[in-house]
Amino acid sequence: MTKLISIVIPVYNEKGNIRALYDRIDAALSSRAYELLFINDGSSDGSGEEIEGIFSHNPKVKYIEFSRNFGKEMATSAGIHYAKGDAVILIDADLQHPPEILPEFIKRWENGAEMVVGVRAFDKHDGFARHLGSRLFYRVMNAIGDTDFVPRSTDFRLIDRKVADEFNKFTEKNRVTRGILDWLGFKKEYLTFEVAERNTGKASYSKRKLLALALSAVVSHSTFPLRLVGYLGLSITLFSAALGAFLLVEDIVLGDPLGLDVSGAAMVSVMILFLVGIMLMWLGLIAFYIFTIQGEVMGRPMYIVRLTKNLK
Repeated sequence: MTKLISIVIPVYNEKGNIRALYDRIDAALSSRAYELLFINDGSSDGSGEEIEGIFSHNPKVKYIEFSRNFGKEMATSAGIHYAKGDAVILIDADLQHPPEILPEFIKRWENGAEMVVGVRAFDKHDGFARHLGSRLFYRVMNAIGDTDFVPRSTDFRLIDRKVADEFNKFTEKNRVTRGILDWLGFKKEYLTFEVAERNTGKASYSKRKLLALALSAVVSHSTFPLRLVGYLGLSITLFSAALGAFLLVEDIVLGDPLGLDVSGAAMVSVMILFLVGIMLMWLGLIAFYIFTIQGEVMGRPMYIVRLTKNLK
């Protein structure tokens, strides 16, 4: 039997890229049985109409439209949920992920890989701050996280049907798709690709959104920050106790032989300010964990589908 390949494409204000992306994917997979799932994540630039012009002439093209913008992670998850293929490929709509290498993803899958992960070569389009932030993120996550992250790995990847089925069992809403997929394990291979320059439009992931995504990854895949709070609290307590005992003996018992002449009020004030600052900082981190827990226990759906077309 011919194996079906599902291509999942999250779309948010990518009207100028959709037709070119479709043409290039269709050319790359001309000899394959495939389906294209466009997930319109609340676009406001006419992306939906552009996709409609494609699926009205090609039954291979499927369309899912959200009721509003829920974010790329939710759109990607929805695509995997609806995909019917023996393998599912995730690709961005901005043409920075080159469709021409899709056959290489499929070839490696047919040779036994259960997940083929696209890894970015050095991206000359990245600014210094973004490049440095990316390196720091992967170093920190691999040091404190429960999942191994390969530097410069991307959402551009192929997953086998069994991987997609396991992914669909996850119900968490504060999610990083690639983090969940990496956590699942399975037999991986890595494929390096050159990042193309964005065709048209602007990137939907601002620095603020990237920072929020990185923080979500830390909270979702590591309990180290919470444990660090405990370690830091214990260390401060021991240090404060030792310092207090030293000052008590040096000043009161021995009569200040070192001539420190430290005001008790000054020392107490400094230590109180220090401890209050530490407490407020870590309470903010704990609050973020609580916020994440609240989002999970409220039981809201991950996304709301306004309409679907060509799904059978």
